[in-house]
Amino acid sequence: MTVVPIARAAAYSPPLPVTGASASASPDSMNSVLGKVRPILEAFTVDDESLSLADLVRRTGVAKATVHRLCQELVVWGLLERAGCDYRLGLRLFEIGQRVHRQRILREVAQPYMEDLLLATQETIHFAIHDGLDVVYLEKILPHRGLSEESRVAGRLPLYCTATGKAILAFSPATLFGEVVRNGLKPFTRHTITSPGRLRGQVERIREEGLATEAEEVRLGYMSMAVPVFGRQNTLAGALSITAPTYRVDAAAHASALRTAGLGIGRALRSAL
Repeated sequence: MTVVPIARAAAYSPPLPVTGASASASPDSMNSVLGKVRPILEAFTVDDESLSLADLVRRTGVAKATVHRLCQELVVWGLLERAGCDYRLGLRLFEIGQRVHRQRILREVAQPYMEDLLLATQETIHFAIHDGLDVVYLEKILPHRGLSEESRVAGRLPLYCTATGKAILAFSPATLFGEVVRNGLKPFTRHTITSPGRLRGQVERIREEGLATEAEEVRLGYMSMAVPVFGRQNTLAGALSITAPTYRVDAAAHASALRTAGLGIGRALRSAL
């Protein structure tokens, strides 16, 4: 058997408009030290290798003297690092992130099944969980010919236009669907479903069939299929997906392999968590 080389993706989030700290924090919270530190750390996007002090002031809306003082303290703590005259996120943040128990266990349990699925399909495999109105990718493995740009480990994409997101929506409380619709169904491509009625119909079908799909809704020329994964007490733990160019998708074979892997991860989770 030929083993397909596995590559791991770096972090990705779609670039978001930066509207100042007041967009995500109340005036009271901004008066605390942590309330000012949060927008400094969140000012960095995946496209930013480093940011200047002026960039941080502009993106956070916090006074320059305060940003400068807090950045110096964050450098001492290892949460930021100096890059010449600029700042970048520090290694300490990565270390702390690896200690998040639930997500770490999910990744460790899912990984062997994802690798089996990769070998069986030769396509890109994701495991995602729900956070807010998005999916967050806990793990991604891909062959060298795989999809390497639209999704990355620790990156986010909306629930409504991703196969993993639709699988999660279908097995989540109805209130979540309402929140997604109220937030707006913004198109990524001309194929993105932006009609609440069509999306509801998809979600209802996914609930019946246990299989979600999206065709070119996030990236033209690519299609994804996903299944929900359940842990202890049949609680939704996340979703497992295959992403491939539309011309390479083997719907029947991929669906069968996905279901098998999803059930395997579920059994392992019920033993591990």
